[in-house]
Amino acid sequence: MEQTTIDGISLSLAGPVQLPLKWVGQDELLQQLLAAWMVIDDRDIPFNPRLIGKPGVGKTTLAYAAARRLGRPVYLFQATMDTRPEDLIITPVIGPDGKIQYAASSLVSAMVKGGILILDEGNRMSEKAWASLAPLLDDRRYVESIITGLRVPAHRDFRIVVTMNEDASTFEVPEYIHSRLQPQIFIDFPEADEELMILKENLPFAPSRILKYVVDFLQRAHAADELYSVRDGINIARYALKMMAATERAAAELLPLAVERVLGDEALRYLA
Repeated sequence: MEQTTIDGISLSLAGPVQLPLKWVGQDELLQQLLAAWMVIDDRDIPFNPRLIGKPGVGKTTLAYAAARRLGRPVYLFQATMDTRPEDLIITPVIGPDGKIQYAASSLVSAMVKGGILILDEGNRMSEKAWASLAPLLDDRRYVESIITGLRVPAHRDFRIVVTMNEDASTFEVPEYIHSRLQPQIFIDFPEADEELMILKENLPFAPSRILKYVVDFLQRAHAADELYSVRDGINIARYALKMMAATERAAAELLPLAVERVLGDEALRYLA
């Protein structure tokens, strides 16, 4: 585990993540995110964009793809309703020698290394957790650790993006944080041709007829304003393929079964 020292205090840094994610289609959204991170003058600072959309539309995938496009190390922090300020910054831990050591979060590690932090499902966090990030998200670009007394400045190359599900969140995001998380980039369900491309990318071993069946199902569900996503479609196709391999039954019989098992009886109304 990599170590760094700030003002005499040694910190253990979290490592970046390597994810098997690839953004397919909707290149305009990728360009919007990359533009938000640009710095066009020495006096300029990057935006802190937020990606908003229904669960499963690819917000994390888009963020990861943009980060990889820049060639920067990518760090991920999964926000929950239990996230505390110290979880976001620096946490004391017991070392192998029984002494207190300090572990930097993935966020602080990204700040130190000049990486990109994906704060996933940020609207799950409480206001107290958000308050600890306020100075990072404006011109100050630092965080303060109450536990260590450290003020940690962000590397000039540090970038952050926050994903938020477009649904009822556990906590309301404070207005002063809303104003710091700009611009807002909305991700909607993809069109049929893009949805088919995504399925092919994730299931290159699946027959085209199965993927087309799933896309048709998803498009009818989207038209009815259901929340079924490409992620659901991938799970449906994958389960049907596994059942076909296990039972040697026909796809026409197993695809409706897969829809029912993944999404429930109410989803069957959108089958052809």
